[in-house]
Amino acid sequence: MARIAGTVRGARPGLAEAMLRAVAPAPAAVLADGGIAVGPGAAWFDGGRFAVALDGRVYNADELPAADGPAGNDRTAGNDAAVVAAAVATFGVAQALARLNGDFALAVLDRADGTLHLARDPFGIKPLYHTANGGPLAFASRPRALFAVPGVSRAVRRDYVASVAAANYRFFDIEPARSPYVDIAQLPPGHMLTWRDGAVTIAPYAVLAEEPEFDAPVEQLAEEYRALFFDAVGRRLKRAKNPAFTLSGGLDSSSVITAAGRIAGRRQMAVSSVYSDAYYDETAEIRDVIDAGIADWTPVRIDTPDLFGLVSEMVVQHDEPVATVTWMAHQLLTREVKARGHDALFGGLGGDEQHAGEYDYFFYLFADLQAAGKQDLYDHEVACWIRNHDHPVHRKTPEVARAMAARLTDPAQPGQCRPNLLLLERYRGLLAPGFFDMDGIRPVYERRFTSYLKNHTVNELLRNTMPCCLRASERNCDAAGLEDFFPFHDQRLLRFMLRIPTTWKIRDGVTKWFLRQAMKGVLPEPTRTRIVKTGWNAPAHRWVAEDFREPLLDLIRSQRFRERGIYDADAVERLLAEHVDIVADPKGRDNHMMFFWQLLNLELWLRSLEDAPALPS
Repeated sequence: MARIAGTVRGARPGLAEAMLRAVAPAPAAVLADGGIAVGPGAAWFDGGRFAVALDGRVYNADELPAADGPAGNDRTAGNDAAVVAAAVATFGVAQALARLNGDFALAVLDRADGTLHLARDPFGIKPLYHTANGGPLAFASRPRALFAVPGVSRAVRRDYVASVAAANYRFFDIEPARSPYVDIAQLPPGHMLTWRDGAVTIAPYAVLAEEPEFDAPVEQLAEEYRALFFDAVGRRLKRAKNPAFTLSGGLDSSSVITAAGRIAGRRQMAVSSVYSDAYYDETAEIRDVIDAGIADWTPVRIDTPDLFGLVSEMVVQHDEPVATVTWMAHQLLTREVKARGHDALFGGLGGDEQHAGEYDYFFYLFADLQAAGKQDLYDHEVACWIRNHDHPVHRKTPEVARAMAARLTDPAQPGQCRPNLLLLERYRGLLAPGFFDMDGIRPVYERRFTSYLKNHTVNELLRNTMPCCLRASERNCDAAGLEDFFPFHDQRLLRFMLRIPTTWKIRDGVTKWFLRQAMKGVLPEPTRTRIVKTGWNAPAHRWVAEDFREPLLDLIRSQRFRERGIYDADAVERLLAEHVDIVADPKGRDNHMMFFWQLLNLELWLRSLEDAPALPS
C-alpha cells in the first residue's frame, strides 16, 4: 500500500484520497483541508501551523523538543508526526530534518504561507515519489498511487528498461532521482523538496563530509562502536511489539539478533531460508547462533518455488522489477513471519557496506594503499587476499588485483571511483539493435572523501546495491503487514565508521575486521571469525535451467516478448541453452542466472502495466 499521498494548492479536490485508494484501503486520515491523505500505519499531526504526514518512525524523540498534544495518531508508541512538527517549529525544516534519527518519508505543510516540504531519511529506507506532469505537484509513497493523477501515464523509461534488461542490478539506481516511469521522479535519500508558490527546489539536508580518522586504540573504538550499535538496535526494538529476525550465517544478521536478545533479556525468533542445495544452504553456519542459545529458529525451506507466479505477484506489489532472487526468498519469509503472529522483521542490511564486507571492497583498499605509497602493506594484503579467497572460477592473482583496482578507481583523482563496466556491459549484445545505446549509461560518482574505499561505501549505500534492496524489503514487509527495521542504517553508525581507518576494515585478507573486534564476547567465535562468505542467495540457476526452462522458452518465443523489441530474442534463446549447459557441467564458467531473473521480472512487470485496468479519473 501507499502510506502517504498528497498534492499542493490548486489540485483537484479529493485527489489525495483517490491516489491512496488506487493501492490501499480508504485513508486513515485526510489532512490540510484535503490536500494530504494518510494510510493505515502512517503517523499524522494536524494541530496548528504545521500539518505533518509521516511514513516511518523517529527513534530519537527524547533528544528533540516536546511534541504537542494528540491532534494526530500513530499505531506505535507516541506520535512521530507530532515530534516532527515540534522540531520544525523550533529549528526550521532543514535543521529539524538534520536532527532526526529515523526511517521516514514525510510531508510538512506550513499553513502560514502554503509551502509544502517533502523529505526522505538519509538512507532512503522509506520511498517517496513526486510528479508535476499532471499539473500541480503530487507525491506518494508508491508510483502506482500517482497513476491516479490526471496526465500521469504508466509509460516506462527506456534507459531504465535497458538497465534491467542488460546490466547488473547495481545500475538500477545510479541516478537517485530516477524512477522507472517517464512521468514520475523519486526524491533522493537525504533530500528535501520544497514547493513554494508554484516553484520547486530540491536540495540535500544530510551531507557527509570528510572528517579526520580516529587515532584512539582499536579496543577503545570497538567498545564505543559496540555501545552505539546496541543503542541503535534498542531504539528500534522499542518500536516493535513482537519482532522476528532474518538470520544467515554471517556477521551482520547475527550481530543484530544477538544484540536484541541481550537488550530484551530473552531469546528472539530467527527465521531463515534453507535449501536442499548444499552450496546455498547456511544451516550449519546458522546453527552456531542457535546452539549458543541466542535465538529460537524457524527455518523456511525453499526448493522449487512457483517462480512465475511469485514474480507476477511481486512486480505488482513492488511497482517495478525485483532486483535479485534474494527478495523472492525474503517474501516467502515475510509470509511465514506474519503467519506466526509477528509484527516486524529485523535484518542486517547495511552491515556489508559499512564494514567492507563484500569482495569488491578489496580493490578499493588496494587502491588506497597504492595511493598512500604503502607498498609493503599492499603486497601483504594482496597475498592474504589470494590465500583466503582464491576461487576456481573467480581467480585471485596479483595481476587481477592490479587490473581491478585500475578499472574501478581513478589514480589521478584520489578517492574517485569508477563504475564497473564489466557488470554494466556483459549482456549489452543481447539488446535488440537500436533499442538503447548502453554507452549512454556511464555514472559519474560523487567524490566526498580522499579514500576510494570510503567513497565506495557511500556509493553502495546510496546509488548501487542498497536502494533497490531497501525498496524490495519495504514492499515485501508492507504486503505482509509487517514493519521492517535495519539497525545498521543508523546515521550515527555510518558517520562513526567513516572515521575508522580503512586498514581496520580489511586486515590480513579478512573483511569486516573492525566489526569482528567490536563483537568479541558478543557473538559465538565460529560466527565471529568465519571468513568464507556465501551471501544470502538461492539456487535459482537450477530453477532456470531445470524446473522452469520450458516456461522460459515459451516466454522468449512468445509474440508479445518478441514484438516488444527490447531483446534479440534468438540470441536470448541461445544464451538459455548455454546456461543449461553450464549448470549441467560448469567447467569453470559463470552461469547466467541473474540475466534470466531480470528478464523474467522485466517482462512480467511490463505485462502487469499493460494489463492493469484503467484507474478512474
